[in-house]
Parts: sequence; C-alpha cells; structure tokens
Amino acid sequence: MADVPESDSAFVREVGRREARKLQAQGKITQTVWSGLGMMGLVGWSVAVPTLLGAASGIWLDKHYPGIHSWTLTLLIVGLFIGCLNAWHWVAKEDRSMRRDLEVKDE
Repeated sequence: MADVPESDSAFVREVGRREARKLQAQGKITQTVWSGLGMMGLVGWSVAVPTLLGAASGIWLDKHYPGIHSWTLTLLIVGLFIGCLNAWHWVAKEDRSMRRDLEVKDE
C-alpha cells in the first residue's frame, strides 16, 4: 500500500475490522441463541433452587418448632432474595465478560 494515503489506509483497516466482526457474529448466531437459552435456564435455576430450599427448610422448622411466625414464609422470602442476588451476580459477570471480549476485538 505504498501509494495509498495514510487516511485511506486507516479507512481500509476500519472497514476490514468491521467486516471481520460482522462475519464472526454471523457465524455465532446459533451458538448465541443456545447460549442465551442456557443462561435463561441457569438464571431460573439459580433463583428457584434457593427459594425451594428455603421453603422446604421452613416447612421442616414449622413442623418441628412451631411458633407465632411462619418459618416457611420467612425462609421462602430469604431464599428468593438469595436466589435473586445469585442471578444478578451471574448476569453481571457474564455482561463484564462480553464487554471485555468486545473491547479486545475492537482493538
């Protein structure tokens, strides 16, 4: 590219970089769809499991140690809260990873 001006060379590199990124994205569409579905399942289970464990623990406590307050309801809410925090942490971690990958590819 000896006879191409520097501004044209930068333009050519930018077009090539964008084209490569589009081609790479097109090749990963099915992988992205399955990854997205898998993540939805993972997020769902990360909320459901602590919630169900909290409810089961609460039922056991209510049966063996009855009181004026419902252990089932209390531990169900605690499990739901822990599950939501867990899901939020997982999604935030995946988002950081995706952003880091995009930044590396843009360079």
